[in-house]
Amino acid sequence: MARKFLYVFAFCIILVIAGSFLLARFPAELTRLAMVPTAAFTPVTPLSANAYEDPGLWYSRPGIGVSDPARWQPAYADPAAAPPAPGSAPAKRARAFAVFFVHPTSYVNRSSWNAPLANGGDPEAERIARIYLRGMASPFNAASEIWAPRYRQATFGAFLTDAPEGRKAIDAAFADVREAFRFFLSTVDPGTPIVLAGHSQGALHLKRLIAEEVKGTPLAARLVAAYLIGWPVSPLHDLPVMGLPACTAADQTGCVISWSSFAEPADPSLVLEAYESAPALDGKLPGTEPMLCTNPLTGLTGGAAPASANLGTLVPEDSMEKGALVPALVPARCDKRGLLLIGPPPEMGSYVLPGNNYHVYDLPLFWANTQADVIRRAGAWKAAG
Repeated sequence: MARKFLYVFAFCIILVIAGSFLLARFPAELTRLAMVPTAAFTPVTPLSANAYEDPGLWYSRPGIGVSDPARWQPAYADPAAAPPAPGSAPAKRARAFAVFFVHPTSYVNRSSWNAPLANGGDPEAERIARIYLRGMASPFNAASEIWAPRYRQATFGAFLTDAPEGRKAIDAAFADVREAFRFFLSTVDPGTPIVLAGHSQGALHLKRLIAEEVKGTPLAARLVAAYLIGWPVSPLHDLPVMGLPACTAADQTGCVISWSSFAEPADPSLVLEAYESAPALDGKLPGTEPMLCTNPLTGLTGGAAPASANLGTLVPEDSMEKGALVPALVPARCDKRGLLLIGPPPEMGSYVLPGNNYHVYDLPLFWANTQADVIRRAGAWKAAG
């Protein structure tokens, strides 16, 4: 179940907040107590087919202007170190491709199973979602269009329970993402290539979206790449259901990119246990099969690259609302388990999870390389057409 993977991160968050002694003895009980909603599940009314015509249901979309969080462009901490292409102004390097980005979980409230949308939604969840978009969607800001929907995301605790309410909450969140995607497609010029990108819960929804809405359709030919970051992708049990291969070349298109970052020494035992025991898209357990690991410094599946290949890590300030790019900060190496190892722990802020798990920083660690990667693949798509 998807819940088992997010259970790991919920456990880690509670570990940081509450201390280790009680959690060492009663981890599942205390984590569920802290995160799983106690309220009865209220069925989520499906959005109307035209709901996403409302600009208020988008964090990012054409026309929002300077307040669009995905359009943020960080500066290099040392301007002299900025490579020419990633350091140039966004308007000068805009490419004709459209991005559909789904943000990760920002709603941790126990009062309901899904985040509200009406009346501005939950203020804290909205604030955090915008911060996530500044750090995680902004690497795609070379696109001519970026669309990032608000959606009734499943609360964190929905992933921590076997109760049917948890599955219903996840399904309801996916239904919103699907409606947003369908509106996105109706608005974007049919000749424009598209990029799908998301992190954590967002990547989970995109896996299903690709399997149900992209596979076997003309849309698959328009796909530049799918960036499914911070959520496990099984090469044997997910990719065939999605109908897409892993990206094995830096200029390959119509393929999947995924990684999960750990500093060394890494303790990924909880993550691996969750991955091994959670059914993939085909309903089977991945077991000890390695996760898909794309090296973001090379754009290839597997392999290693030195820190000198890192064009710029987005190192945030404590508020996570601002940051600067620092080149050559971390290397990247895919290990035999499919984890992305980044060497000794870099100083990124207060949200590193136990086990040297850099989940929150998966995209910021490789901000400039991700930007260069999508530009390169979009160019290859256009050249092939």
